[in-house]
Amino acid sequence: MIRINIATLFPEMCEAFLSESIIGRARKAGAVEISCRNIRTYTLDKHRRVDDKPFGGGTGMVMQAQPIYDCCMSIISELGENAKPHMIYMSPQGRTLTQSVVKELAAEDDLIILCGHYEGVDRRVLDELNFEEISVGDYVVTGGELPALMLADAVCRLQPGVLPNEDAYSNESHYNGLLEYPQYTRPEEWRGRRVPEVLLSGHHANIKKWQEEMSLEVTREKRPDLLKK
Repeated sequence: MIRINIATLFPEMCEAFLSESIIGRARKAGAVEISCRNIRTYTLDKHRRVDDKPFGGGTGMVMQAQPIYDCCMSIISELGENAKPHMIYMSPQGRTLTQSVVKELAAEDDLIILCGHYEGVDRRVLDELNFEEISVGDYVVTGGELPALMLADAVCRLQPGVLPNEDAYSNESHYNGLLEYPQYTRPEEWRGRRVPEVLLSGHHANIKKWQEEMSLEVTREKRPDLLKK
């Protein structure tokens, strides 16, 4: 079972998402273990500040090293002396999160995910704790919570017991390098558009062949760069 700890200034925000739907049920069932830690709890400042002005000038504030370090070290100490958590900092400068990276991270025993805010975090704590930087895309959001939740959700879906079986994710877009084939449900006809007849035939071999062909066609149309890879 994977253990995920999210270090954040907004644990309630993270908990609200992680307590619902598939991930929420997986937590209750013990298929995954997720904890959200409030970095502000670990500040030594009497006003509970966790940020300060950047050296060298510039706009905004920078999260200080000390609260982040103490928060992460507290997590590590609770994980046990043999634990070697993979440290992740959600950053637009990091390695792009792909399904391949998700599968890699899903094999870890422990993840600690740091959510930055403001203009980022003091570089020294990232270097001290050997954080890997991971990005969810070439854009910037107001904080690391949404990216962290995306990563946690993607990783949790691959854990045993979270989804009904492996087929629930192995046929999806990107898992095997291609996009998923189109999906349909009842009714068989809607606004003059019919479900492809092969899907109504009950012929499993033909259905599988259609799905494979459509997966290639969809990928060729929408993401030809994936076919080159």
